[in-house]
Amino acid sequence: MRSSRKNSLYIDKEALATLALVQEGLLSPVTKLMGEKEAAQVDATKEYEGKSFPFSFILAPAGKRNEEVLKAAKKGDRLDLIENGKKVGWIEVDEVFAIDPMQRLKNIYGTNDTSHPGITKTLKRLGKLAVSGAYHVEFDEIKKTKELIAQKKRELKAKRVSAIMLAAKPLHRAHERLIRLTLENSDLVVLFLLKPYSKERFDFGLRHEILEFFVKNYLPKNRVVIAPLENTYIFAGFNELILDAIVAQNFGCTKLVVGQNHAGLSLYYDRNHLKSVFDNLRGINIDIEVISEFVYCDECKTLVSTNTCPHGSHHHISYHADSIMELLELGILPPAVLVRKEISAIILSRFFPKRFKNLEKLFADLIPNPGLMEKRSEEDFYVELMKLYQTTSLT
Repeated sequence: MRSSRKNSLYIDKEALATLALVQEGLLSPVTKLMGEKEAAQVDATKEYEGKSFPFSFILAPAGKRNEEVLKAAKKGDRLDLIENGKKVGWIEVDEVFAIDPMQRLKNIYGTNDTSHPGITKTLKRLGKLAVSGAYHVEFDEIKKTKELIAQKKRELKAKRVSAIMLAAKPLHRAHERLIRLTLENSDLVVLFLLKPYSKERFDFGLRHEILEFFVKNYLPKNRVVIAPLENTYIFAGFNELILDAIVAQNFGCTKLVVGQNHAGLSLYYDRNHLKSVFDNLRGINIDIEVISEFVYCDECKTLVSTNTCPHGSHHHISYHADSIMELLELGILPPAVLVRKEISAIILSRFFPKRFKNLEKLFADLIPNPGLMEKRSEEDFYVELMKLYQTTSLT
């Protein structure tokens, strides 16, 4: 049966994924869309059912057509949820109420300044009317991730399950050290790879491929799971880490590992004790481990923790992902001390396909030849080129 415009709400995939997170129990204690009174209370107290939750969970889709449907909707009406022209679920109307979009943005981001990254994008998809009520959506990706983690826990009889949230843009040496360190005290490590809802050159598929390559070749792969995490707009603000902890706990993890330099951690000292955003939370029982920042020290000649290196910051090379990405986007091979050469090779060969006019000539002129006649790729060339960069006898 086809949906009519009069009984349809049009949502995007980001809203669909967010609704699915709640439906699958991953934002518990929140299990439903909130009505007006309940939403206002959560926004004021930052709590839901006695547990910390940073803002209300509501559905307020933008668009004139949606606004007309919601204005006409009555309690008990069933509205179809349409995404990209396809019915993906339904909602049974309990209440329709007005919201202030700018205040909603402030609740999520901590600001409603439109110069803030993400604010303008979120504002465009936010309407002035919200709807609450029982709903159901079809979104199998999250269910598959839940089953994947649960199955791996059963296989390993894992009790200590650690979660790490990664954008991996790009996966650099400090990420590698963090993952290895976490593995030391874990039966299973879940690498939640953030899956955004915006088009990017360094897309999710490529980042997933690189993380799989690293896990397969350089880690005990039976103890690591790569889990896509729908990185929707609710994770975009200053409450990201609180939601990360809630989601990790509901996925069955016992620990969340966070880097000390994470922007949302808000570290401060209170009576000579280091505190963070997690110290004031209620009802979140997952252990939080804050790992000190890793840098490369040109005196120690290795990757070190800033808490254990005796040399000053002027000897340290920091792992700033945006600066490393700038090199890659310009087509420059980052030093292997920053990014593993095989990983840089994968990225550059995807960013700049068919970059070289005569690849075989470059191999013949610049790269040692083992005498084997085999076809070699641009990816192979970058790896061999990095080996030349690492030669030290003439430097």
